[in-house]
Amino acid sequence: MIVVTTPTGRIGRQLLDRLLDTPDAAGPVRVIARDPAGLAPRARGRVEVFQGSHADPAVLAAACEGADQVFWLVPPTPGADSAQEHFRAFTEALCKVIDAQGVERVVAVSTLGRGVAKNAGQISASLAMDDRISATGVHYRALCPPFLMENLLHQAGAIREQGVFRLAASEDRVVRTCATRDIAATAARLLLDGSWTGHGDVPLVGPDALTPAGMAEVVSEVLRRPVRMQRTSVADYKATLLRFGATEGWAQDLADMVQALDEQGFYGATQPATPENAPTGFRQWCEEVLRPAVLA
Repeated sequence: MIVVTTPTGRIGRQLLDRLLDTPDAAGPVRVIARDPAGLAPRARGRVEVFQGSHADPAVLAAACEGADQVFWLVPPTPGADSAQEHFRAFTEALCKVIDAQGVERVVAVSTLGRGVAKNAGQISASLAMDDRISATGVHYRALCPPFLMENLLHQAGAIREQGVFRLAASEDRVVRTCATRDIAATAARLLLDGSWTGHGDVPLVGPDALTPAGMAEVVSEVLRRPVRMQRTSVADYKATLLRFGATEGWAQDLADMVQALDEQGFYGATQPATPENAPTGFRQWCEEVLRPAVLA
């Protein structure tokens, strides 16, 4: 039995679709959802639903009773006091369930940066999550993408109306990318394979080595209109998060994250592509995902 967290989120929804496409291999599937109404229509009636947060030990324990494998993703919550405490609360709930109920395998969404990232806010919190889960002895795979292409979808309106997207990154420094579809596909492959053991990282680095300026060129070509990248300062990025309701602690942790990304370069050119895990190119993603969103 497989338990899927965040089944209404961008990655969890795509993963759930893949599991439902292979019912004989996947077996029974359970999901934990705050709002079950957000489940894809095809999932309703085909999965067992546990309503609530997977940070709630009681909800998580009930969903994992008799389960073999768990897909784990800590959802971003701008109202949390800090990324560190937010990740810690979710992780401790999972570790208690692992210790008490004998879950065999966990596949989680983490990040690149192990051994490199320092004082990196949410990234540091995610890497600490990996260490804590691995320490339980459960068989564990941390999916480690760099910058998610889908982050640009939040700026579809600005791209459409102003011909610009904003990043707190140097225009001329390579930023490796990954599409969420590849994270979901890799998670499904691991969850459907009962042979792997131990713990380890699974890098998911797309085939491109584009700078933000290079990304803007691709977006321009796909949309057939000029689009430029505008660099925003870390301070302005934090101010924007606060303006949209993030707590001071959450905003500071994300500001620390983007500063670390730019200064420490662990999403950069030195990261080799992993086409076996992340085959989707940035242009393909722009054509299939970003262009429809901008033109909607």
